[in-house]
Amino acid sequence: MAEAALTPRMKKHYEDVVRPAMIEKFGYKNAFEVPTLDKIVLNMGVGEATADSKKPTTAAADLAQIAGQKPVITRARKAIAQFKIRENMPIGAKVTLRKTRMYEFLDRLVTIALPRVRDFRGLNPKSFDGRGNYAMGVKEHIVFPEINYDKVDQIWGMDIIVCTTAKTDDEARELLKLFNFPFRQ
Repeated sequence: MAEAALTPRMKKHYEDVVRPAMIEKFGYKNAFEVPTLDKIVLNMGVGEATADSKKPTTAAADLAQIAGQKPVITRARKAIAQFKIRENMPIGAKVTLRKTRMYEFLDRLVTIALPRVRDFRGLNPKSFDGRGNYAMGVKEHIVFPEINYDKVDQIWGMDIIVCTTAKTDDEARELLKLFNFPFRQ
């Protein structure tokens, strides 16, 4: 039970470094006005699901290792004949991380996974949606330390969406910069 009492390193970093810096830069009057991280959504679409129905299950198992919680299998809403997709067919997996797991994943993403990406030149600073949320893609899920490279039969890409409570993209960009996100100059 002692482990549950430990706060994640990134949450402590938010309270000690990020919040004071944001108050100084944007001049918030109240501590609750300062934008925070709301959730991180990991999504893995499996295009090869049409040929092999076991692929989404394998992708979900890998996603569970990365996230530390069980993902939901996503299913096709309607049939698309050109892609050989039938209605309600499993085509991917997604998981939403909040609170402690979110901060722990963020720590692993910034300190371990992103530096392992091949030919990494930084994240695109324009990938914000206008409401303070940031989306990025990783071409290989094997950059995460939880995935054993020797046991992987196929490499999948994944989408990572960081949702914040920021009202504008500038606030969100500054928040993520203070969380050590390696944005391109």
